[in-house]
Amino acid sequence: MPHFHILHRTHYIYSGQVIDSINQIKLYPLQDDFQKVNHHQLRISQQPIVHTTIDYFGNTTGFFTLLTPHSELMIDNRMEIEMLPAGKLTLRDSVAEIWKEVASEVIQLRYHDFLKAEQANCRAEVQTAIHDILGKVQHPLFTIQDLSNYIYENFTYRKGVTTIETSVDELWQLRAGVCQDFAHLLLYMLRLMGVPARYISGYICPGDSEWRGEGATHAWAEAWLPDTGWIGIDPTNKCLAGERHVKLALGRNFSDCTPVKGTYKGAVEHKLEVTVKFGETAFTEVQIDNQVPTFVSGQVTVDVVPRNSYTAYMQMQQQQ
Repeated sequence: MPHFHILHRTHYIYSGQVIDSINQIKLYPLQDDFQKVNHHQLRISQQPIVHTTIDYFGNTTGFFTLLTPHSELMIDNRMEIEMLPAGKLTLRDSVAEIWKEVASEVIQLRYHDFLKAEQANCRAEVQTAIHDILGKVQHPLFTIQDLSNYIYENFTYRKGVTTIETSVDELWQLRAGVCQDFAHLLLYMLRLMGVPARYISGYICPGDSEWRGEGATHAWAEAWLPDTGWIGIDPTNKCLAGERHVKLALGRNFSDCTPVKGTYKGAVEHKLEVTVKFGETAFTEVQIDNQVPTFVSGQVTVDVVPRNSYTAYMQMQQQQ
């Protein structure tokens, strides 16, 4: 069974002193039938008290405040994850009955949070593009895989052309993006079909074969079917989620799973550096300190005159 040691460092550098930094974090790896958390440790600048609660979707969510002046915020998230065998996937033979159960009022009410598709002008174009896929008489899982393959084959994996705020309409026009974009598009397609679907944030760990987004934060989708329960689909890599997909949080979309977000008073400009590292053994402090960030956003210049305006910001970490 695979074991992964993961370091996820989030480092904010401000252009001047800031105070009253109030933060929410979703950096607690999920534990379920396929993923066991053997060790988890958070280290945060100034060692604040972190209060935790379980959110609506079952994610452990932390809250902390830094009241005193500071010019940077460092959040080190370290974990050891053991991936458990998923077992053989068994599908029912009666395709019509499965589709009927998915469309039943009971299921539609039970999973209503994961069934509402966002408003998009490209809806008709999307439905036309996937018309042949939806017209096939086959098990829903095969239809979902066909949709995932469609995204993989028709959209270019390209960093830097989208942000976490990129809409389905924008992505449909760009025909390029990264894993969070492809996950959102697959969710949109599944919800148009009436299949409950949720967004998963986490990591795709290095393995024997190279995958897009490997060795960094990652995102994919999960769909609910009567005979499989929740099953993960990774449109970025045209595959089902497996033993290299480590789950961090789940929700309706990225906003429900944002790793770090908050507000503060003080310097307006900030730079974000995100470092993600994987290993077979625990990391030494030297290994951690010598890592080059895997993602950098923004830049800072030193404020000559302190600024007292109130700035609200959301972490703009883009999944790799």
